[in-house]
Parts: sequence; C-alpha cells; structure tokens
Amino acid sequence: MIVQNIEVTTLPNGIRVVSETVPYVQSVSVGLWVGVGSRDESEPVRGITHFIEHMLFKGTPTRSARTIAEEIESRGGMLNAFTDKEYTCYYAKALSEHVEIVMDVLSDMLIHSLLDPEEIAREKNVVLEEIKRYKDQPEDTVHDIFAQTLWKNHPLGRPIIGTSRTVSSLTREHIQEYMQTHYTPDKIVVSVAGNVTHAEVVELANRFLGGITGPPYRRRARKPQPSGNSKTVRRRTEQVHFCLGGQGFGQKEDDRWVLTIIDSVLGGNMSSRLFQEIREKRGLAYAIGSYAVSYSEGGIFAVHGGTSPQTFSQVLDLTMKELENIRQNNLTEDEVTKSKTQVRGALVLSLENMSSRMMRMGRSMIHFGRVIPLEDILQKINAVTHDDIARVANQVFDSSNLTLAAIGPLERDAV
Repeated sequence: MIVQNIEVTTLPNGIRVVSETVPYVQSVSVGLWVGVGSRDESEPVRGITHFIEHMLFKGTPTRSARTIAEEIESRGGMLNAFTDKEYTCYYAKALSEHVEIVMDVLSDMLIHSLLDPEEIAREKNVVLEEIKRYKDQPEDTVHDIFAQTLWKNHPLGRPIIGTSRTVSSLTREHIQEYMQTHYTPDKIVVSVAGNVTHAEVVELANRFLGGITGPPYRRRARKPQPSGNSKTVRRRTEQVHFCLGGQGFGQKEDDRWVLTIIDSVLGGNMSSRLFQEIREKRGLAYAIGSYAVSYSEGGIFAVHGGTSPQTFSQVLDLTMKELENIRQNNLTEDEVTKSKTQVRGALVLSLENMSSRMMRMGRSMIHFGRVIPLEDILQKINAVTHDDIARVANQVFDSSNLTLAAIGPLERDAV
C-alpha cells in the first residue's frame, strides 16, 4: 500500500488547490498550473501561450526580472516554467520554510506582470532566436513535423513554439486579451508537494490568488483523426532523423496503459527490442527509441531515431518488421512481466522526488479534475493481458494508418 496524504480544496473564486504533505523531507515544490496550451491558440497568434510563459518572468510593479529570480535562487531554490499543448506550468522548488515567498513570487508573476512593450519587443528577439535554434536541431524538429503530418487539421498537431511570422506580430493587446480569456480561476490549479500542511497551502493560495476573477472558458473538444500521410524534409544533414507511428490513446482511455507496456518492450529503454536490434546488434544508430503521449482527446505513439542516409531504409525496414512482429506474435510472457515491473517501478520511484509528485497532481487535476490514486494506475497496469496487447498493437501498428516524418538528405519520394 502506497500512502499518499493528498487533499484538494476549491477556493471561493474557483481556483483548485491540491497538496500532498510529506513530513520527512525539508523541501517543497510549488506549481501554478493553467489549463491553456498551444492547442487553444487561433492561427494569427500561434506561439502566444509559450510567449506569455516567457513574459511572466520579466517583472512586476514590485519586482524586476532579476529580483524575481533572486527571490528564489538566493534561498537555494529554483524557478522555471514550461508550456505544453494543453497546459502551462510555473513552478519553483525551495526549502519548506520558504513556501510563503515562493507562493508570493509565483502569484505576483501570474497576476501582476507588467508586460512592458520594450520587454515584449526584446523577448520577441529571444523567442525568434529560440525558433532558429530549434530549426537547427532536426532531431527535435522531426517530432513536430510528425505531429503536424499525423494531425494535419487539428490544433494538437501544431508546434508549441509558433512561427517567426506569428511571434513577430504579437502585441501587448494580444497578450492581455489572451490572458483575460484563458488565465481564469476555473483553469488554474495550485499544486504543492513537500513538508507543508494543506491548511497552510490553502491559506497562502487564497491570500495571493483569491482575488482573481473571470468567466469560465470552454475548450472545443474534438478528437484528432490520423491523416495516414507522410512527409520528407530535405536538408543537408549528416543523418536522417525520423519518426514513424500513428494514433495512440487519450488520457481517459485505459488502452493508454496497454500501449505503455508495448512501448516499454519495443523502444522505451536500453533493453528494448529496437535498441538491442538496431543499435547493439547491428550498430546502425546511436539514438533509437519510442514514446507514447496522451492528450485529452487522443494520443501519439512514435518510434524515433537517427541514422546515416545509406542505412535509413534498413533501419526503417527493421522497425516496420518489429511492429509487424508484435502485431502477429504479441509479446512474450517474460517481456510483459518485466515491462509491468519496470513501469510500476518508475511510477513508484518518481514519488522520491517532490517535483514529480507536484507535477503528477497538477496534470491529473488539469485532465481529470481530481488526483487519480497511484494504486488505481498500478491496478490498470497489472490488469493488462496478452489479448489487450494484441488488440492495441493491431490497431496502432496497422501499416495503412502509420505516418512517417523524416528530415535529411533524401529524395522527395523516399517515404
């Protein structure tokens, strides 16, 4: 039995506060989550969610950008943020005795950011450089090309970072309007894990965030549909970087746990089939692996890697053969047992880290409106059968539904 002292309270204005008290540590991890991501952007302002994440570090009426960082870092803590396709998170980790200042700083950033026009202009240049850097890294870019190709007409297929054109056109008015629409109490979750009581967290959240108001925002729910298309981007690189995969499962579909087991065996680690066959046995690639990602209405499964242009076809054939092998012959009993043990172990070991606990609770509240007990997840993993694996593999690995994205010195008809 895994004991988790998790409590949830909804403030009068609708902000949800979730905390896990861990009395045997001396730290606290605090996250302010907002249920808005790149999927919520209209075409003219693509990249605005990520840009706002940058801007909230640029100063408030009482704190400069440097002071915001120093308030946390001078106490031995750390401060950061990230933007995803369905949520944004501003977070910090510090000694538990500094939880009040952490909440103060994060809340000040969220509510009182100046959004100074000069800072906006300066930060545009920063993000434009980030976009250039991103384009120079095909091993990263290929994942976005894959998602765009797989989900051609769905906002989940868009890159989080936006484009040079849309970022350049952002204005202070765009940012204010977007935040007024999306940074509303119903979308905000305060997630805290560490040596702190729930009552203390609720009091701090109410003190610093209780004044936020705004009407609820309803995201348009629409399940993404796979295109079955493929795409090659010709570029003078030393390797061909590729993603091969298709439609996975959403956050609320239990088959996502079946796919997690398959992913672990296929390419999720160094003992996986693809790693052993393509890298260890044949030496055809340095990087080869797979991943499964779940969003509200759908998910992605992909095999990814990088190899020389001369060996790309061979690596692709080996990958396709392994996918078909699992479709036709399932996984072995030993593979399923080891995979379940590994997935369970990774989940439980993550509880050693307060930031991981905070992030698990935050994501769960965003997707489900409650924290899914770890015991429930472990039971779903344990319940995966060979019949489940055969059914899911037959669906996900159907060659007629697969999408391939590749970047490298290839001919246009290479995929």
